Formats: sequence, C-alpha cells, structure tokens
Amino acid sequence: MNKNLDCFLRTVRQLQACHYAQSPFSRTTRRAFALRVDGPKSAAHSIYPRRLLSYASPCRLQSSVRFFSQGTLSINADSTNANEQKTADALLDDHVQGPDLMTVAPTQLPSGFLGSPKEVRSTAEEKDEENTPQQFFKDLQKCASPSDVLDLASKFPDAPKYASNFLATMWTLTKKLSEDQKHYERRLMFEHPQFSQVCQCVMQEAKYMWRDDLAYSLLAVVKLGVPQNTRLVQTLLRVCQERLNEFDDRCLSVVANTLQGMEKSKNVEALQVGLQLLVEQRIPKISNVLMLQNMMKGLGKDAPLKLKTKLENKILYHIDQVTVPNAQHMFTLLAEMNYRSVPILNACSNKIIENIPGTPFRRLLNTLRSCKDLLYRNSKLFSAIADYAASVFYMWDTKQVVLFLSAFENVGFRPVDLMDAFAEKVTSDPECLSMRDLVTVLRAYSSLNHTLKSQNQEFLEALNSVLDKYLPKISNVDLLKAVYSFCILGYFPQSALKQLLLDEILHSLVATDGQNIEQNEVMLHTINACLELDGNCITKPAALSVKELPSTPTFSFPDVKEVLLSLLGDESLFRANVPVIHGFSLDFEILMDAEKGIVIPNAEVTDMSDIQRIAVVCAPASALCFASKHPRGRLAMRMRHLRLLSYRVILVHYQEFQKLKKDEAVEFLKGEIFSTEAHLDSD
Repeated sequence: MNKNLDCFLRTVRQLQACHYAQSPFSRTTRRAFALRVDGPKSAAHSIYPRRLLSYASPCRLQSSVRFFSQGTLSINADSTNANEQKTADALLDDHVQGPDLMTVAPTQLPSGFLGSPKEVRSTAEEKDEENTPQQFFKDLQKCASPSDVLDLASKFPDAPKYASNFLATMWTLTKKLSEDQKHYERRLMFEHPQFSQVCQCVMQEAKYMWRDDLAYSLLAVVKLGVPQNTRLVQTLLRVCQERLNEFDDRCLSVVANTLQGMEKSKNVEALQVGLQLLVEQRIPKISNVLMLQNMMKGLGKDAPLKLKTKLENKILYHIDQVTVPNAQHMFTLLAEMNYRSVPILNACSNKIIENIPGTPFRRLLNTLRSCKDLLYRNSKLFSAIADYAASVFYMWDTKQVVLFLSAFENVGFRPVDLMDAFAEKVTSDPECLSMRDLVTVLRAYSSLNHTLKSQNQEFLEALNSVLDKYLPKISNVDLLKAVYSFCILGYFPQSALKQLLLDEILHSLVATDGQNIEQNEVMLHTINACLELDGNCITKPAALSVKELPSTPTFSFPDVKEVLLSLLGDESLFRANVPVIHGFSLDFEILMDAEKGIVIPNAEVTDMSDIQRIAVVCAPASALCFASKHPRGRLAMRMRHLRLLSYRVILVHYQEFQKLKKDEAVEFLKGEIFSTEAHLDSD
C-alpha cells in the first residue's frame, strides 16, 4: 500500500512540476533546446546526454567577464576554502543519516522561487506557457558561467522544474576550465544566494525527478565539488538507493561512474552494493559493448570476482561488436578493475594492431601503462606500437617521447628504432631535455641496455652535458639515479661523481631517517663496483668508502646442473654458486685447460696461467628484454664485469632452456663450453 501511495504521489508531483508535458516541448526537446539543436538527432544522442550537455561555445567561455586570467586575478585559496566551507555548513545536516534511515524533510522555499501552477488559465496564458520552456533553454544556453546560471534561476519563475538542468549546465561550464578558474567560479557559485535554494529544491524534488535527472544531478553535484558530508549529497545517494530499480542501463552507468570518484561512506557503500546486485541481474540483457564498459568502469576493482567474470564472459560473447575505441579503452578499464582477462586483451590487441595508424598518442600510452599494471605482455602489440611511434616520432615533442620510453621500459620492451632516433635528436640538441626528462631517459636506456651502433659515446657525452647543467639544483636522489644509470652503461660522469661522493650527500642518502635507504645503498654499491672493476682512478678512492652490501641470495638451477652432470660426467668438474667480488656470484664455474681443451677439477689447478675460466650465467626472463635475448642493464653490467675478471661468459636463457629436451640441452651446453672460440654474447 505504501509503495502504491508513494508511486501515486510521485506521479502527481511530476505532473505538477512538468505541466507543459503535453506541449510540443517533450523531454527530448528540452534537452535539444539546451544544446542548440532542433530535436533528437540520433540514437547516440539519446545514449550520451552527458556529451550533448557538454557543449559550450568557446567564444562565450572566453568572453565571460568572470573568466579572468592568472595575471589579472589573484585567488586566495584560504578565502575560497572558507567560503566553500561556509556554504557546506549551511547545507550540512546536524546528523547525516546512514543508509538504514534517511528522510528528506521538505524545505520551505521563498515564495518567489517555487512557482505553483494556476488552476485556471486563459488561452493566451497557455500559449505563453508553451513558449516558456523554449525561452528558458534559449536563456540557459547563453549562460557562460555557473553564476550566470544561478542568476537565471533567480529570475525564472518555474526554476524548480529545471533544477537538474541548472546543475548539469553549471558542471558543464566548469569542467573544462583551468584549476584557477575552477576555484574562482566555485567560490562565486558557493557565495551566490541562489545556490543554496537550488540545492534545497533538488533535495525536495529528488524523489519526484525523472530517473536520468536524478542520476545526472548526483553526478553534477559531486563534480561541482559540493562536500560529500552535506545533506544534499547524502539525500541524492539515499534516493538513488530507493529508486535504483527504476534506473535503466544508462543511468546505472552514470551512477556507477559517479561513485568511483567518491569517498567511502555508509550511503556510498550501500549504493555500490545495490548497484552490483542490479548489474549482476541485468548483465544477460545488456548487449551494448559501451554500456558494458561503463559498468566495468563504475564497478571498479572492488567488484566481486564473480561479477567480474560475468562481465568478462558477456564481453567475450559480443567481442565481434568491439570497435577500435572500445578496444583501446578496454585496457584501461581492465587495469582499473584489476582484472587480467587474457582472452579479452588478446582480442583487443589484434583490433588495435590492425588499426594503429592515426591512433592518438594518449591512447597508445595508456595501453602500455595498462599492460604494465595487468602484467600483460604481447610482443606483436608492443612491436606495432613501437614501429608506429618511430614513424611519427618527429611529430611528437620531447616530453611525449620520454613518456613513451618510460612506458616501454616499464614493460621491459626495447623499441630499437625509436630509441635510436631519439638518441640522434638528443645528441644534436641536448637542451631539449629537462632535468626530469634526463633522469627518465637515463633510466630507460640503462635499464634496457640500449647502446647505439655508432655515436654512442657522443650520445652519452650529450647526456652528461645536460646533467652538468643541472648539478647546482638537482636533488641528491636524482643525482644518485643519474650516476647509477651512467655506470650501468659503462660511462662515468666526472663532475656528477665528485658531487655525489661528497660526505654530506652520501650521508643524506643512507641516513636512518631517509626514504628508500635500501634502494639507495644498492645503487651506491653498484657505482662502487663499476668504479673499481671498470677502472677510474680519479674517483675510485672516494667510492671505496661506500658501505659494502652482503652477498646477493643465490638461486639453484637444477635443470642446468643435471645437464652439466650428464655432459661432464663428474660433479667435481664444475662448481655451483661460486662467490666473486662485490657480492656477485656465479651460477656455475667451469675450469678448462686452454691448450688441451679439457675440463679439469678445481683441486688439480696449480697454475692459472693456462686455465680458462668459464662462467655459466642463468638468466630469468625478467633479466632479458621482452621478446628478445637482449640482456637488460644489470645483467649486461654483470657480464661485462665477469669478462673484466677474465671469465668467458656463457649466457643461458633459463626459460628457453627448460623447454629443451635433455639431449638438446646437452648439445647446447656442449657447443658453448667446448667451442674453440670465445663466444661473444649477443642478441
């Protein structure tokens, strides 16, 4: 009975609030007037009212007298916060009710604000009222700032009917402004006397709004920066809970996206739970891929695994409907959900690869970043993106290329052509790098162990010249990272090293109250090892004062050990986990008589002059660049140092080695160990 009564009252209120519903100006037409169009355009327009409402003439935005530049207006942040808090306090209920109990108390508004329809109207009055919506939306589209919208609300007699339109328009006008302009417009909005009345009207009318008006009102209020603990926001959350079953898929996606940006509270969590249950029920009926993606974005990483799996299966069922933008966006959505769906990622990767020309920079960058978050690796996708980036590299600015290099470094993929082209640019114009860019570029090139076939020394010297320029203002941590990267590459920046090895700087990097102490100590230890083994008499004495680290933990490789035993026939002919200087250790060491070409036990060695030492280094997949056998930075440095210690290095790609049959593995090691020539490590 209560439900029927509530439904009846809501219907009556809607008829009162929208007495023009039978006029030629329907809801669709109302939205169309706000957007300077004559009526509904297409199905896409009905699906995306947010995008339609986002239209605002750039000339009006620029001509607004309230949009001051930074040079003409100084905004006091404290004053702004105080004004916002003052408005928030005015809207804040003494006891914000939780999800279990909340009532929306009617608020007595000024008589001039709430208009009541007359019972008897003349024919002329009815014609005027038919023209009222048209005139209202014409006036609304002329507004260039939130304060203009509020001024219109104070003058318009039927303002309560359009409260949701006021909020949506104010949000639309502010979302593309700079941060300073947003602060300024928000301050004017909160100080405007009509704003609190619009908010009170929204609270009063929330139960009787159309469902999409309710959803977009919540979105607009949150985006406008109204504090979450106000009664306005909590009322909208509670009413959304009560009317959740009325929402269509579009409204559900709007509410879900709104909740993603909100802080946790009882009403937010209750609405999220209800939303998850409703989405789970409706998934079988949803056939629109974009709507499914909106659901994914709104549900986020907190969604139950069962619900994520259902969404995955539904998307796979409609995978043929996935467009190129859908595929590009899917990577970001799955990363936001923290859900690694390899079938979806593979299908979307193929779609991206086939249509990669003309793809915007930001979408490609987000794809690479999402691959890192999802631990997803696809060599064809990475190669396609790298090749495309190298072909359009000249159209990008330095910052964009640096971001791309960092993204590739994070997924362990070496884009050779792109890195070669960028190195040539830096060599010819080192000034294009900022201090932050320099640190990022050094990390990418050293981590991926990328050296140029020609002019490598010139490239490193160009980077060193940039570092020298920033030495007076570079932070100690960035200085350490830069020098560490140079040392990994086998280059020693003299001025930077001298500054780094000053006692006060070393102390600050390893101080007990500092941050990332262990990481700093590892980098300092590596620098020390490079200075000693690669040889640099100028800075070597100072570096030796750096604290030594304990030996790195050893790993067993039983597959390799078994093959060596089968090949050599005696376990005394090789040693495992042999320690060397600076905490390094060899996975396996073999001693060979250089003249006779036979392996000899370590106990029988008396004269090392005719002995060739062989170091078998087992490299996990993480120590190699993805989709290649190219060693990454630290492994390459380790191999370089072993050669300086007179070892012949045999690199075993352990993951590939495990795939070999035993006889194939024996033949592989036999060919490497008993080769008459020293085998050079290559890709």
